[in-house]
Amino acid sequence: MLIAVIVALAVGTYGFRLAGVVLHDRLDLPAPLRRMLPLAAAALLAALAGTATLTDSGGFAGISRPLGVAVGALLAWRKAPFVVVVLAAATTAALLRLAGVP
Repeated sequence: MLIAVIVALAVGTYGFRLAGVVLHDRLDLPAPLRRMLPLAAAALLAALAGTATLTDSGGFAGISRPLGVAVGALLAWRKAPFVVVVLAAATTAALLRLAGVP
């Protein structure tokens, strides 16, 4: 059963990608929609990041995770190396949890 689900998802993913290539020249999108498509991708990524930051198993994740993400975002904004950003965010969240902050 699991293999069938994996194969179905793989075929669906391949089909969506192939449809984009095949229909690229046939589908004429209006100019406002063409301008908004890159923004939609950014909005989807922001929504995914926000959901992963604030929720855990359908409930609020606690304050330590958002604060860790905020530290990582601040360091990324200041152009710190990626390893430093990840380690600082994880360390912040871990130390807050160790101190008893949910």
